[in-house]
Amino acid sequence: MDCLFLIADNSSKSYQSLSSKYSAIEPPTWALLLAEAMRQKKFNVSIIDANAEKLTNNEVVSRIKDYSPKLICFVVYGQNVNAGTTNMSGVISLSNYIKSKNINIPMSIIGSHVQALPKETLKKEKSIDFVFTNEGVYSLINILSLEKLNINYLKSVKGIAFRDGENVVINPPEKIVPNEKMDIDLPGYAWDLLPYKNKPLDLYRSPMWHAEYDENKRSPYAAIQTSLGCMFGCDFCMINILNRNDNEEIGVASDYSGMRFWSSEFIFKQFVKLHEMGVRTIRIVDEMFLLNPKYYKPLCEKLADLNKNDEMRLWSYSRVDTIKKKENLELIRKAGIKWLALGIESADKSIRLEISKGKFEDVDINKVIKMVHDSDINVMANYIYGLPGDTKESIQKTFDLSLKLLTLGWNTYAAMALPGSKLYKDAILNDIELPKSYEGFSFHSYETLPLPTKSLSPAEILLMRDQAFNKYHNNKEYLNLIEKKFGKKAVDNILEMTKINLKRKIIENSKNSDL
Repeated sequence: MDCLFLIADNSSKSYQSLSSKYSAIEPPTWALLLAEAMRQKKFNVSIIDANAEKLTNNEVVSRIKDYSPKLICFVVYGQNVNAGTTNMSGVISLSNYIKSKNINIPMSIIGSHVQALPKETLKKEKSIDFVFTNEGVYSLINILSLEKLNINYLKSVKGIAFRDGENVVINPPEKIVPNEKMDIDLPGYAWDLLPYKNKPLDLYRSPMWHAEYDENKRSPYAAIQTSLGCMFGCDFCMINILNRNDNEEIGVASDYSGMRFWSSEFIFKQFVKLHEMGVRTIRIVDEMFLLNPKYYKPLCEKLADLNKNDEMRLWSYSRVDTIKKKENLELIRKAGIKWLALGIESADKSIRLEISKGKFEDVDINKVIKMVHDSDINVMANYIYGLPGDTKESIQKTFDLSLKLLTLGWNTYAAMALPGSKLYKDAILNDIELPKSYEGFSFHSYETLPLPTKSLSPAEILLMRDQAFNKYHNNKEYLNLIEKKFGKKAVDNILEMTKINLKRKIIENSKNSDL
C-alpha cells in the first residue's frame, strides 16, 4: 500500500463527558478528499478512523501491520476550527506508540496545526518524520512518487518540512489546487474507505442540535465541502492556513485569504451519492457557503429537486452580513438546509468591526435573524466571549442580545489564540500566556486557556461563558420554543445535556487562590 490515512481519537480529552453522547463524530472530510485524489493518480490508499471505531492503539498497530503502507499520513482537522490543534494530542500519543512497537514506517501529518507551526511541531514531536505546510495535495503526490522516503529524496519535495538530524528544514512552498482544477485534482470523496456497522456512515453522528435534539436523527451523517478557504481575514480564525504559500516559521491564516469552488454540477453528484447511500443528515462544511450566489444558487436549485419530499436535513455556515434576500433563503430552505450557523460573535458593533478589520458590514442583526426564522430555517447562533475590547458589560450585552434573538441553537466560545490565527502570533509577540498542551486549545477541555482582555482574566471569561450556556439552555422561553418546534423529547435531551458540568482547571485554580 502506498499511503495509509490515519485519524486518531482524542474526543474524551477535547470534550470531557460530552464526548460520550453529545459531541459530534465527524467524517474525516479532508482525508476522504485526499484519498480520492491519490486514487485518481493510481496510488493504493486506505483509511483507518480510530475515532469513529474507537480503536485502541494496539488495534491500530495491528491494522498497520496488515496494510504495510509505504507512508502513514495523519490527517488532523475536525468539526471545529480548533480541532486541528486539539486533535494533535491523540495523534502524538498514537504516533509515539507506533514508534515504540518498532514499526519503521515514515509518519507525516497534514493539518492546520502543522501548517501553522511546522518547525515547532517537528522540534517537539520526535515520532513525526515530516509535515505538510499547506493542504498537501500536490506535495503528497510527489512524495508517493519518490523512489525512497529518506532525507535525500525529501529535500526535493516542495510544501513540506522535515527533520534532518537535530535541524528542521522547511522546503519552499508548494502551490494549492487552483480553482479551475478543483473538479479534476480533488475529484470527490472516498466514502467506500470509511468503516461502518450496518450501513454506510452509521458510525458518524451529527451535533445534537442539527438532529433537532433527537438522537435517532443523528446517524448516518456526512459532511461535505463545496468550497475551500475564505475571502475574509478575521483575527480569531485560522481556516485559511490550508492556503499557505510561504515557509515562515509561524503561519498566519489571514495572510492567505482566498476561496476556491468546485462546480455546482460536481458537488451535486456528491450529494446524489450520499442520498443513494441513505444519508439525509449532512453538514456543508464551508465557512462562507452563502457568500456568492453564483455558486450556491445553482447547487440549491438542483438540491431542491432532490429534496422534493423535504427529507434532507442540511446545515451550513454563514455570516449575518451575507444574508440579504428573502427569496434566496426560500431557495436554500427548499434545498433542505434547515439550519444556518451564523457568526454573530458580539453585540458590540465596534468589537465586531475590529476583529474582521473592516470587512464585516454593519447590519441589523435582529432583522436578519427574523428573516431567517420567517423562512422556516433554524439558527445556530455563534458568539465569542473575550474578544479584544470585551468587558463584563459588553459580554452581558452579547448574552442579552442572544436572549432577545432566541435562536433554537446557541453556542459560545471563549476567545482562543488558535495556532494559525493572528491572535496567536500577537500573543507570542506580546508574551501572553498560551496553553501548555494541545488539549488546552480545546474550547471544552479541562486544560482550556482562553485569552485575557484588558479588564478580564481567562478564568473570568470562561466562567461567564459556562454560566451563560446553562442560563440560555434552561431559559423557560427558550425551552417552550423548543417544545413547540421539536417536542417534549427535545426539551428533555437539552435539560439532560445541561446537567453535565465541564471541569475547568483555570476556574478551579482561581477559586482556590481567592480562599
